[in-house]
Amino acid sequence: MTDTTDMNAAHDDSGDDGTGDVGTGPGNLRDLPDLPDLPDLPDLRASLEAILLVADEPVPAVLLAQVLERPTGEVSALLRDTAAAYAAEGRGFDLREIAGGWRFYTREECAPVVERFISEGQEVRLTQAALETLSVVAYRQPVSRARVSAVRGVNCDGVMRTLTLRGLVEDAGTDPETGAILYRTTGYFLERLGLASLADLPDLAPFLPDSVEGVEDGADSGEVGS
Repeated sequence: MTDTTDMNAAHDDSGDDGTGDVGTGPGNLRDLPDLPDLPDLPDLRASLEAILLVADEPVPAVLLAQVLERPTGEVSALLRDTAAAYAAEGRGFDLREIAGGWRFYTREECAPVVERFISEGQEVRLTQAALETLSVVAYRQPVSRARVSAVRGVNCDGVMRTLTLRGLVEDAGTDPETGAILYRTTGYFLERLGLASLADLPDLAPFLPDSVEGVEDGADSGEVGS
């Protein structure tokens, strides 16, 4: 069982007790450019929450105060009150002062469900039909839905929509002759397969039946609807 999971990134406990200089990096006051006058902002707590939700490392209270043009003491007190309120309400996350700054973390009690989500919940499990369709796109891209359907012998419109929604396939323009939408695989497809480029795909030719090219020719001539 791992310890509490960081809401935004891996936990980074540098051992800093927050009493020294702010340090270098995104939270360094010396790196902060001159700030323009701020427009009307939401209340201070909402502003702090919005900043901390996008922070990729603990943010010092003094930096938050400078960005929001409020006294550091007021900001620090509100951060402590907000952290206490979250704990009292039993939220799924905590606001903690860590390594000289403030950041959101998931609650320790929620670690089991967070671990399950990370290890299982985000796994993309494709059906056999989806895997076959994705393979056709990968090896014949850019390719139209009609051609994919011809190779598989069934209508693939629904499967193509699923692959597009999952970020594995994307629009690659239109066929200049037929006007049909063409599809190709995405960078996410390469990432999921651990490939540097499409050139790393294994040679498929030895496994294809002799009739495949004839079926594809039929798709190009419009025998299969899009």
